[in-house]
Amino acid sequence: MRRVLAAVSVALVAGCSTAVQGTPTAATFDGSGDPNLRNLLTECDAVADDQIAETVGGDAIARGFFGAICRWDVAGPNGIVKVTFNWFENGSLDVERATNEKMMYSVEDVTVQGRKAIRSRPPNDPASCGVTAGSPDTGVVGWWVQYLPGSGYPDPCAAASTLMDLTINLSR
Repeated sequence: MRRVLAAVSVALVAGCSTAVQGTPTAATFDGSGDPNLRNLLTECDAVADDQIAETVGGDAIARGFFGAICRWDVAGPNGIVKVTFNWFENGSLDVERATNEKMMYSVEDVTVQGRKAIRSRPPNDPASCGVTAGSPDTGVVGWWVQYLPGSGYPDPCAAASTLMDLTINLSR
């Protein structure tokens, strides 16, 4: 039985291998590479860290995950605030609305700097709110603010709206 398993394993590995021709080169981030990749992951810099912290009422900020979704933890008098930013190049407000409604979030139409947007709140969590709008380029951008449950936190929807306003401010 072991010989059969070993033979099958060798056959599978051999069948899945591929030779790549060419010479490997190290990726560089000096701006001289592919123009489509120069600003990869700079979406997380749409709003400066100090502006994020100030907007949610914090005084210390730590960046977390970066990619299609960027995350920060902000510390302040209201405890830790979770802040999330997303930029989906192929997203749409309709898809975001349908997804939030499927999760039983309350969703309402709003505008940010004249752009159609939606504001979403999860059920039974008044300390969390998100605002999603059409991005300045393509797709959608969104901000979520989540204060720790309890008393004394500011309006998370006001903070998410302000972050969205800072993101799509066309005069910057």
